[in-house]
Amino acid sequence: MALLAGGLTTWATDTWPFDGRDRYCWGAWEEDSGPAVLGDEAFEGEDGHRRTATGTAPTAAKPRGRCVLAVRSTHTFSDGEKGTQDTRVTVTYGPAPKEAADRVEWAVTFLGGRSVPLPEGLPGTVSGSHGLLVLPERCDTRDGRPTAVTLKAEERSPQDVIGSPDLGGADAAVQLLLAAADRGMRAAGCAPAKPLRVTSPLLSLPEREDTSSPSAACRIPGLDVRADLSKEAALRVRDQVGAVTSGLQACSVRIGRSLRLGEREDARVFDALMVREPRLAALLDGVTGTGRPARGWRGTGVLTDDHQAVRARCAGRPTTFLMTGSPARATRRYFVTFTDAVTSRLGCAPVAPRDGAAGASTAASAPESTAESADGESR
Repeated sequence: MALLAGGLTTWATDTWPFDGRDRYCWGAWEEDSGPAVLGDEAFEGEDGHRRTATGTAPTAAKPRGRCVLAVRSTHTFSDGEKGTQDTRVTVTYGPAPKEAADRVEWAVTFLGGRSVPLPEGLPGTVSGSHGLLVLPERCDTRDGRPTAVTLKAEERSPQDVIGSPDLGGADAAVQLLLAAADRGMRAAGCAPAKPLRVTSPLLSLPEREDTSSPSAACRIPGLDVRADLSKEAALRVRDQVGAVTSGLQACSVRIGRSLRLGEREDARVFDALMVREPRLAALLDGVTGTGRPARGWRGTGVLTDDHQAVRARCAGRPTTFLMTGSPARATRRYFVTFTDAVTSRLGCAPVAPRDGAAGASTAASAPESTAESADGESR
């Protein structure tokens, strides 16, 4: 027992007594072990560089953990100006955020954009800068919520986050994610007999520059965003087709930043998700409430100015539909179009009202089961 306790202490302080290489994030990652962020190629500056990690490992008594790997370097340009690099990779171990709005935003961050599902049945997603893995049920919290490990890379300035750097491709992010998950589960006392591994290739997504119809964002007919914008803004619309599988579908739309207008970052129009894979869907239990979202909608849900969340049975399985965007933009109509496209693709009854109406949320409405037939579909 003393040896185990000593091992956990070294994970938390990122020292390791067994070889000369530095280890980071509870001992999960080793210097020069493969992913670029752990090697010399991670440093962008030539003057000076350092890589450090801080955080706390999960334990059986407190199965929550966090680690931040910081990669910093400096460079002096020919005119004497100095540039700095501050890349941070944050790993968390624990349940999803408790508040519904925070959890929707969290889900969009890790399941949307260019994230692709992990192969071989692992419940999770990964991109070049993000990753999420839902751990086995033996790691669930005492109140039954799934435990997840997340990975997120950011490039920072002294004032703010300025980007999401690529960690060396999705394959490198998978390696980092699974290593952190394995070490975290061992620390928390819930690791399976064999470490989790991925050997199959990852799904490929369309390139960022999509040539689909201007009135079909994310290749969804009728999802016309440009028509609601000024001509100048419409020319800068960028949409990203995310995963399109039986268990997950994602679509994100942005207005590209204009340096001429002094815009520092792209403006979000919306992020939309369909989540049907059972362990991923369990992360969203509770975000849709217990009442009808509005007149004519099927299932349970809430429709607010900044996010929409609806859960209903689709082809025999609980399916959650999410959309989040800016309160300054009316996204309800886009949510209807997105859910219609997904339910049609999956072959189940529509979730949204047939007339496109979407009124205020009605939490006191009848539960979903009162309007379902025996096979779980609305008639």
